Amino acid sequence: MERINQLPLAAAFATLFVIAMIRGNATFWIGRGLRAGAARSGSARLRLDGQLMARAERLVARWGAGAVALSFATIGLQTAINATAGAMRMPLRRYVPGVIVGSLIWATIYSALGAMIVLALRTLFGA
Repeated sequence: MERINQLPLAAAFATLFVIAMIRGNATFWIGRGLRAGAARSGSARLRLDGQLMARAERLVARWGAGAVALSFATIGLQTAINATAGAMRMPLRRYVPGVIVGSLIWATIYSALGAMIVLALRTLFGA
């Protein structure tokens, strides 16, 4: 984070956006892979093919993009929500816009917060 604080604000924002996109998408695909592996196991097949799971997948497909985007404004939920979106096989046409908006939110929060901290330190210590 120290190296990012030394960057101009636009470069810090872009760097943080890319980091959030990579992390969010990697977590999504890990969730998708875990679901695929679980579907191949004999005992899990009964639970993954039921009506309750189908309903959950429809809900995630319909409303999940908003949850994905808003998760980036929280601490501790991003990973769980992105992995769940992958495990519930959220369509990419819904997931990608959500993760883009979420990454923009995350980059805005952290680049602005970093800029404020650097400004406060410079003001306090005259650096």
